[in-house]
Amino acid sequence: MRVLVAPQEFKGTLSSIEAAEAIAAGLRADHPDWQIDLLPMADGGPGTLDAVLAGRAGERRRERVAGPLMRPVEAEWGLLSDGVAVIECAAASGLWRLQPHELDPRRATSYGTGQLVARALDTGCTSLQIGLGGSATNDGGAGMAQALGYRLLDAGGQDLPPGGAALARLARIDASAAHPAIASARVLGATDVTNRLCGPEG
Repeated sequence: MRVLVAPQEFKGTLSSIEAAEAIAAGLRADHPDWQIDLLPMADGGPGTLDAVLAGRAGERRRERVAGPLMRPVEAEWGLLSDGVAVIECAAASGLWRLQPHELDPRRATSYGTGQLVARALDTGCTSLQIGLGGSATNDGGAGMAQALGYRLLDAGGQDLPPGGAALARLARIDASAAHPAIASARVLGATDVTNRLCGPEG
């Protein structure tokens, strides 16, 4: 018998790789003669980098960046053998980075994800795959843009603070200091939902 074990993460308990290994261990205990193949899955949320690296050649990179509330965190991203960067929003800006009493999408920011993108661009990556799930923020990527050099300004010309709530005061975006490589980069967002943010289906 040949069995394919392809779970997604068990949110809050096991990563997709840990879940696959646990399932495989259970199967082997009862069926030692079975051939078991592991293929961890992900939907753009936590575990996306693990799943990609389980199926493709590449290496992990570790960076010190800002977490959802701008505290320093260590976050990983992946550099595939073909030069593609794989970044999880959840790695730097994820829900799992916060304690339950800290959960507040109005204050949380995607700034750290932008720092990972900047590191990948600095490395020479021109193609990026960004997993969008599992974030602690609803800033629409505003923090990520700020980390890449875009200035989000209010009517008085002052920079907006981190967090989605501040966007209510957004009057102008200054792109004059944006990372020079972002304009020509190919960016693919990995997500398992298709609903729109605004409009009749928003």
